Order: sequence, then C-alpha cells, then structure tokens
Amino acid sequence: MYAIVKTGGKQYKVSAGDYLNVEKLDAEVGSKVALDVIAVVDGKKVEADPAKAAKTKVEAVVVEQFKGEKQLIFKFKKRKNYKRTRGHRQNLTRIQIASVGSEKAEVKAAE
Repeated sequence: MYAIVKTGGKQYKVSAGDYLNVEKLDAEVGSKVALDVIAVVDGKKVEADPAKAAKTKVEAVVVEQFKGEKQLIFKFKKRKNYKRTRGHRQNLTRIQIASVGSEKAEVKAAE
C-alpha cells in the first residue's frame, strides 16, 4: 500500500517506513505530523479522488531538521563585465512515514 501526499508544494509517493526530505515543517524532532493525501493505491484498488483519499491518514515522525546542500546562483552577461555569484541553502526536515492507512511501520527513535 502506498499513497501520494502533498507537502511544501510538492507531491511524494510514500509507503510505511520510508524516509523523506521535505521543505521545513514547523514541528519538534520526535513529534508526529499528519500529511495531506491526494491518492491511495491499495494493491488492486486505486483511489484517485482527493476528497475520498483524504479520509486515509498518513502520519510521519520528524527525525531531524537540517540545511540542504548549497545551491549556487551565477548571473552573467557577456561582454558587459557583469558577474554575480550567490549561494542558498534550503531548510529541510527529514521525516519517517509511520503509517499509511492501516499499514504501520516500526519507527526508530531520533538519533
């Protein structure tokens, strides 16, 4: 069984026990977070209607808060002697999917 969830403006395919790096969530390490469900696939049956799929609960546990790798932004205009370099590190949250509907996974304690 897996589900398609939406968080941080992106969609992810998750099943119980998976780890994900998502955009920063305002939650403490070790706390549980409920994710918005868009679709659910249960072996033979596919529930693609977001209103019906939202009845399925997907819970995740926050494992850590961290910063992602540096992304370099380089602006350049030829023959104008214009060069600018900027860097950016996105704040991210690592979560572990604890349950998808009735399917549960063993959640490891925060390290």
